[in-house]
Amino acid sequence: MDWPAGQAPLTLIHLAEIDSTQAFLKRHPELGFCGLVADHQSEGRGRQGNAWISAPGQGLWMSAAVPAPDLQPGMVLQQAMLAVIAALGEMGAELGLKWPNDLVARKAGRLLKLGGIIGEKAGDRLILGLGLNVHCAPLIQDRAIPAGCLSDLREAPPEILDLARKILDAWTDFGSPLAESSKGFRWPEPGTPIRWEQGQGVVMEWVEDGRLKVTTASGIERLSAAEIQGLSPY
Repeated sequence: MDWPAGQAPLTLIHLAEIDSTQAFLKRHPELGFCGLVADHQSEGRGRQGNAWISAPGQGLWMSAAVPAPDLQPGMVLQQAMLAVIAALGEMGAELGLKWPNDLVARKAGRLLKLGGIIGEKAGDRLILGLGLNVHCAPLIQDRAIPAGCLSDLREAPPEILDLARKILDAWTDFGSPLAESSKGFRWPEPGTPIRWEQGQGVVMEWVEDGRLKVTTASGIERLSAAEIQGLSPY
């Protein structure tokens, strides 16, 4: 499927309850390019197969089938989440991208995780899945970066369907360069001590292919999102 010039906004499907917005779009390739938002997911999925808690009416649980952008694989989800940050830019909150592709905010000097994103190819479609805590966040024990929600940052967060529409529009062309001012902060910054399940080190830089370059006791490593989880401050 080619992306026609001047295409009208993609169709946004709204369902009350579903197993997973991601799984639904994979099961229905005949829908083509579109977005799907559900009030509740019974089997929401996060990165690396982890469950994503999707309480009814408490967050934005959405997926979208879009044309695959011309980006290196390690940059696809980062750029997609940067597009989400740009769509949320008018909130006035301090939002950022936590490596490799989580949405975080700074509040009172600490980080809060607001959302996460996954993506997978299905034929000629890229299916993006976003979980974003809007009205409340799950209480998950022993997390170095606790979960937060948009309501923690302002009294009146955007309406969920309005926000879904704005993000879906942003995803129609998220492979294009985004203005630096719309990208928020990035964590961890160079010089930040971090740890992950397999080790610890100090950040040197974010690499253009989406990896994270760190210096460790055994030398320089380039961390891949496919191999690393549990990244946290040290």
